[in-house]
Amino acid sequence: MTEGAQTPFPTQLLTWAGNRSGGVRRLFDESSGRPAGQNPFRTQLLVKLQQWCDEIGAGVQTAPRVILLVGGPGNGKTEAIEATMGWLDDALECDGALVAELAHAFHPTVGKVARRVSVEVSRPAPSRHQGLGLSIVQDASVVAGSNGRSAAELLLDELDDACSTGAGLYLCCVNRGVLDDALITATEAGRSSSRLLLEKITSAISLSPNAPSCWPLGDYPEVAVWPMDMESLLVATADQTVPLAGQVLRYAVDASQWPAADKCEAGERCPFCTSREQLSHPREEQSLLSMLRWYELGSGKRWSFRDIFSLFSYLLAGYRHEIHSTDLLPCAWAAKKVTADAQAVANAKPSSETSQAIFELVAAQYHHALFHSWDREAGPSLLKDIKDLGLQDNNIAMGLQWFLSSRRSTYLPAMIGGVLESFASLLDPALAHPDTVVEVSKNTSYRLRDIDTRFSRSVAEGLQYVRKTRILTKLEVELLRRLSELDTHLSRQDVRRKRPATATRMQRLVRDFSCRLVRRSIGVRTMAVLDAALLREFQTIVENPDGDEMFEVAREIELLLNKNQEFEVSLTTTFGQPVPPSNIQALLVVPRRHVHPAYASVEGRPDAPLQFLEVGEGASIQNVALTYDLFKALKDVKRGMSNASLPRSILALLDTTSARLAGPIVRDDVVLRRAEIRLGNGVTIEKRRSGFGVIGGGNRR
Repeated sequence: MTEGAQTPFPTQLLTWAGNRSGGVRRLFDESSGRPAGQNPFRTQLLVKLQQWCDEIGAGVQTAPRVILLVGGPGNGKTEAIEATMGWLDDALECDGALVAELAHAFHPTVGKVARRVSVEVSRPAPSRHQGLGLSIVQDASVVAGSNGRSAAELLLDELDDACSTGAGLYLCCVNRGVLDDALITATEAGRSSSRLLLEKITSAISLSPNAPSCWPLGDYPEVAVWPMDMESLLVATADQTVPLAGQVLRYAVDASQWPAADKCEAGERCPFCTSREQLSHPREEQSLLSMLRWYELGSGKRWSFRDIFSLFSYLLAGYRHEIHSTDLLPCAWAAKKVTADAQAVANAKPSSETSQAIFELVAAQYHHALFHSWDREAGPSLLKDIKDLGLQDNNIAMGLQWFLSSRRSTYLPAMIGGVLESFASLLDPALAHPDTVVEVSKNTSYRLRDIDTRFSRSVAEGLQYVRKTRILTKLEVELLRRLSELDTHLSRQDVRRKRPATATRMQRLVRDFSCRLVRRSIGVRTMAVLDAALLREFQTIVENPDGDEMFEVAREIELLLNKNQEFEVSLTTTFGQPVPPSNIQALLVVPRRHVHPAYASVEGRPDAPLQFLEVGEGASIQNVALTYDLFKALKDVKRGMSNASLPRSILALLDTTSARLAGPIVRDDVVLRRAEIRLGNGVTIEKRRSGFGVIGGGNRR
């Protein structure tokens, strides 16, 4: 049976990638960009847009007339616009006429689509709605037909027109860069009203606890703006039980969309069907979604719709960078590798195609596709060791060498290659703490240290230790079995006699490779990844800011900023300058600066992706974002790390915060009442009613 004749997956998953037809949505084009079904996913924005359409249809005078959807590519702006037009058509009782007219405008028979598409509501809408103007800008960066004017200038004119008339509706998809350019243009041109509006928009979509309402825009009730790149697809909203990314994943692994177990060309050794089966289990599903969410928290980046679709395409349908394999369907590719591996098992002469087939099949499973990195420099040195030991005819040794060497060239999809590299470095289970306890079943738990110890002695011992729980896949067990045979062969006296150091080095590489493979296989399915406990605690703080954890973090920041019960301000240097010798320093010392949680406003805004801290009091108060790097540094200090050993980025953040506090402090009479100036020669000067006086050290005058 030809793959895809009866079941669309995994073949159809290939189109989910951002560079394929299913990765880019075009307005009113049903053949594009909607890979996971025909209904748009209900984001917080879409809920608001549907309510807005109902208000427009009901004639609510306070409903916004200008809608700005802010975000980069792949965040679902086009999908939101199209869904809104359908709801607006229903609300205005146009009986499909509005959608039909817009579809024609966005797919003209002659020429290109205009930057700004404008229509008027006409029959069969009720008379109270007829003549209502509607303008849509699908992409505000487009300048086609503008006679040399910039995107920023066009946006300014459109906003001025939409806000001044107040009669029609204006919907615009815009990225942050165009908004910034428009603000600069308005400022330079002296367009004060436009500048004030754009300043308010920029403030509303910023990461700040004091940001104004987005929907409607603070001080501009006729405008609504929504930062689409702030919403996480991995956090369920109040009316959801499964986050949007989880809904996409469940659709992708739906068994009814995949070939039956006995119909796959590669059989039970198909890595894609194996991944589908694994991810259909609640534990594996939750583990993957949690890791994706932890990556957001740890990196400060958001998974867009396009990223999520591209990722699931890569995990469940693979990515074949070889020219001769790009036309093969996923299961057909796997079947070809199974056939090639059969030749290696039959002791055929080693070749890149046959010897590394088993490694490629294992690497195509979703957990190894996620954590894909191996030592890129190991391949050439391993080849030299193989030659020195006379193992050129050993399929598993040569397969390992060819596989590691293949990691030196491009092997990740360009759309998400950078994200996958960052993801692997942040969460790699191979780097998880050895004392981490992994619960693989209700009755069995492993300490990673015990796994490491057994694989350090032999691959066979390590495999026997973890194999009993059946958490490893059949492909992994088969590969480890062959690696254990190679490990045993390298222990033979006749092999080691001439080059014992070479045999030991190669044996160490084989055991390390096997241990990493097992750690990743177990860790991905049980969330036993690097810094898992820390990430879980940070997630709790971000998603539940009212807990006691935020107060603990505030206290720890306070200890870092202050020295005992005092806060020091340098009077001899400015920010960024080197610290002078202690004997010529001059410090302004004021009472301890306190740190408290800062609670961001939530009215008319998406959920905050970060939490903030308030540092200082009165005029000198500053807001500091609690990033994962800062949180991790606090925990490191609590565990005994010296402050001087903190990452440079954290030290720079603390220095910046201190400098921002220092400026207002030196001008705050209330704070200066209890201030002292301490000179490097030991003299202390105190402010008194009649001036300053020396109170200790040095020669008094």
